Amino acid sequence: MSKTHFGKSHVPLSPAVRAGDFVFISGQVPFGPDGIVVTGGISEQTEQVLENVKAALALAGCEPRDVVKTTVWLEDARDFGAFNAAYARFFPTDPPARTTVESRLMVDIKIEVEAVAYKPL
Repeated sequence: MSKTHFGKSHVPLSPAVRAGDFVFISGQVPFGPDGIVVTGGISEQTEQVLENVKAALALAGCEPRDVVKTTVWLEDARDFGAFNAAYARFFPTDPPARTTVESRLMVDIKIEVEAVAYKPL
């Protein structure tokens, strides 16, 4: 099976990789277009992360409706309710399978999300 890498990053990863009919999106964090963490709390950070997921999906010709699985890391489990409300707005119907865990993150952020999409070639 061949792989296709999409996008560039300042760290050693590809934002999106297609392997057959699946597209794997690297963990997205709440950095805005300026490369700075967005201001605000979990709601604002979740919205930015999901916009970043959407942008990474687009690199590989996918859309949010193609996502079949996400993995979410929250810095604080008490943020789950506000995160879940923002997430529900992004996936309003037929949301993907999801795993959500509380975890210390690599930089001072509240959330990270990775996604797997399915879109036949």
